[in-house]
Amino acid sequence: MTTSLENYVLAGSKAPEELFERIADDLYQRGYSVIPAALPPALTTRLTAYAQEAINFDPAGIGRAGQYHQNEFVRTDEICWIQGTAAVTTAWLNWMDCLKAYLNKRLFLGLFSYESHFAHYPPGSFYKRHMDAFQGESNRVLSTVYYLNSDWTQDDGGELVIYPPATPDEAVSVTPLAGTMVIFLSEEFPHEVLPARRDRFSIAGWFRVNSSTAQRVDPPR
Repeated sequence: MTTSLENYVLAGSKAPEELFERIADDLYQRGYSVIPAALPPALTTRLTAYAQEAINFDPAGIGRAGQYHQNEFVRTDEICWIQGTAAVTTAWLNWMDCLKAYLNKRLFLGLFSYESHFAHYPPGSFYKRHMDAFQGESNRVLSTVYYLNSDWTQDDGGELVIYPPATPDEAVSVTPLAGTMVIFLSEEFPHEVLPARRDRFSIAGWFRVNSSTAQRVDPPR
């Protein structure tokens, strides 16, 4: 007998089209979307347990390939890349693949692939204001964040703050409560993670276009 999660995976992780439509409308109108209770609660619970109990984290860095290095002045979180080797991470990737297909159909973004990692912010950890798109590269198109923290309150800190390019003084602050998904244009929205007062878990990811050439495979790791 299959579990509800296995049925979710076998069904291709189909999500309500009206939710995808809301995300697409938000991206078209203002460049970002904040969606509470985005994924089925059972999947959020399993992702949370997997992040907290089943994986090992490594200190995060900045830059890519030859420019990659750790800088605790900029960020102090730790990460683990998602490979889709477990049923729960396969379900996550399937759901995001459905979203990618919908956004390509609706917004003609040409999204080619999706990469993501679990992120853990121990108490006091932060990620200072930055952009997700690397300088000189345009392969990251959309950034995503999905939160895995039950019973999170404003007193726990750890908010994501995004700065709309047209009105940077009107920052958008997002409490990292379990089930909340944030999606924004990678090249346009500076953002930061404020220090958390308790362990904070999330999934950070990026929809990318294919910028591979004969001399360079994208994405490099």
